[in-house]
Amino acid sequence: MFGLLNLIKPPRLTSRDVVNRVQRIAGGAKVGHAGTLDPLATGVLIVCVGPATRLIEYVQRMTKRYRGTFLLGRTSDTEDTEGQVIAIESASQPTEDQLRAVLPRFVGEIDQIPPAFSALKVQGRRAYALARSGQRVDLAVRRIVIHELRLLHYDYPEFLIEIACGSGTYVRSLGRDIARALGTGAVMSALVRTAIGGFRLDDAMDLDSLTAENLASKLLSPLLAVADLPQITVSDDQRRRLSQGLTIDDCGTAARSELAMIDAAGRLCSIVAPRENGQLGPIRNFPVDS
Repeated sequence: MFGLLNLIKPPRLTSRDVVNRVQRIAGGAKVGHAGTLDPLATGVLIVCVGPATRLIEYVQRMTKRYRGTFLLGRTSDTEDTEGQVIAIESASQPTEDQLRAVLPRFVGEIDQIPPAFSALKVQGRRAYALARSGQRVDLAVRRIVIHELRLLHYDYPEFLIEIACGSGTYVRSLGRDIARALGTGAVMSALVRTAIGGFRLDDAMDLDSLTAENLASKLLSPLLAVADLPQITVSDDQRRRLSQGLTIDDCGTAARSELAMIDAAGRLCSIVAPRENGQLGPIRNFPVDS
């Protein structure tokens, strides 16, 4: 069991619920997900099985695409319709031109304050746990990247946007800030993650179709998790050295960052990084049958 699953997260389930289900199907193998989706949200959830859990951070680095639906003229403690929604009295009703005009402000590197109801930790506790207990939650401003932002539909109070963004972006909070720029409030009513890197919703599988009998055949190659890294084929001797924690020559790559090392059979065996002596040393090794 060493690979990835591109699953469609259904509504109402947490990302952890999905992981627990896959773990039961996998007979207790180690399982993790690469990017939380709120219970309200649906769409692409990449689940890593077995040693592939050590590749989660590489999937998390990939650009994510979403379609988010928002309702203007209201606020919520959770910033979505799952919380206590309060209508804003005499709320302004922005025109479509006004909405389109503010969107460019939110493209590129921007500052964002995450929602209080989030899984971020505050002094060792989850922010949402503090918020649910009525405690004040003050989260630090974070720098995020929005690559693309398009308005797909607007019929007050509802608007639909398509987002391509980097890791750490809270789409709920993006809608909140867009509304504030228009002098009003907004809550998220729906969210679909349509892609993570090359993992697309069109190719994702339904969670209910996964069984203990077909799991192994549904696993995707772990190489897809490192698709953004340069890939180098190594000899059997180089593979053995890396598996023992030893360095190898730089393979003529003059590498400045991480590389994915592939054995002669096309299997991911190591992720390496340059060392001070000009050689390459393993960061992560993966099991490969001889």
